[in-house]
Amino acid sequence: MDKLQHDYPWTKAPLVSCGPMRLIALSKLTSEVSKAGGLGFIGAGSDCSTLASELESFEKLQTESQVLAAVKDVLPVGVGFLLWAGEKLLKEALPILEKYRPAALWLFAPSHPDQLVQWTKETRRVTQGKTKVWIQIGTVADALEITQSCQPDVLVVQGNDAGGHGLEKCAGLVSLLPEVDDALSALCAEQEIKKPTLVAAGGITEGRGAAAALTLGASGVVMGTRYLASPEANIAKGYRDAVLKASDGGVTTERGKLYDTLRGTTDWPLRYGGRGVLNETHYDAAKGMSVEENKRLYEDAMKMGDEGWGEKARLTTYAGTGVGLVKEVKSAAAITEEVRRGAIAVLKRTSTHTWT
Repeated sequence: MDKLQHDYPWTKAPLVSCGPMRLIALSKLTSEVSKAGGLGFIGAGSDCSTLASELESFEKLQTESQVLAAVKDVLPVGVGFLLWAGEKLLKEALPILEKYRPAALWLFAPSHPDQLVQWTKETRRVTQGKTKVWIQIGTVADALEITQSCQPDVLVVQGNDAGGHGLEKCAGLVSLLPEVDDALSALCAEQEIKKPTLVAAGGITEGRGAAAALTLGASGVVMGTRYLASPEANIAKGYRDAVLKASDGGVTTERGKLYDTLRGTTDWPLRYGGRGVLNETHYDAAKGMSVEENKRLYEDAMKMGDEGWGEKARLTTYAGTGVGLVKEVKSAAAITEEVRRGAIAVLKRTSTHTWT
């Protein structure tokens, strides 16, 4: 935790971050998270076309916070990229990173491991090492390989409960994070390299989950689903309402490729799938409906506005298994503070318990 506060001096421990949800986590959401002592990540995803304007907007919002305005060497926000987009994305991103120097860069879903090495090297070059490198992983093997090849500042360890896109085959945080932690400790000691800070993601929506992740070996947590129920998230009301109505996420969400197939977002590497709330799209596919018919109905639902989302509707509601713990709309700043305080309260309560 000390390392994170050193690198991001406006933050409070334990660090609570907003994941770089593509088209959803933009300057309004991320500025509120950072203002509250967290670290927000703008979701550039596979396209840089609006990134410069979002970072410029963040700069303006930064001036409204005394704490953030005092940060000079970097912009107190992160940016997340989907590396499968290829060389064009890197070429477009580097001048923007050089100009704005975001505090952190989140790398995810490469088509080939060499992309991670290239992005890490080039980012550190153009920002003179000011922008810290975060790389998302979901297996022990990836954690070891990436630590050796890239020596990232932070590894985001994402368990299978996460919403949106992630590995179709990976463990939950309870087993994944400790195994990653142990394996990295052994590797870094043997090879005398710096061990990356671990941040946990996947199924965390409130203080109890955050506290659990910290006891498993994380120095901070990342949330996505919880921030969907904030007014700053760039989503439709129908999407937000569907998140608030969902419950029992272990059986009402599922990871797969159906949404990508229907939406045409099929550039993801084969090992990744998206977790979303089950609805008529999934139920009809399970009954044998053709992709062509399902796609036609999906496109019709897109014309329905907010009525297109929900269990009895068809549109994509990406969310994790913790969706049932998301009960109300709160500002992103309030969510950040609430989860941090909740985690601290749980840790204090358990530390004072008398065990026999």
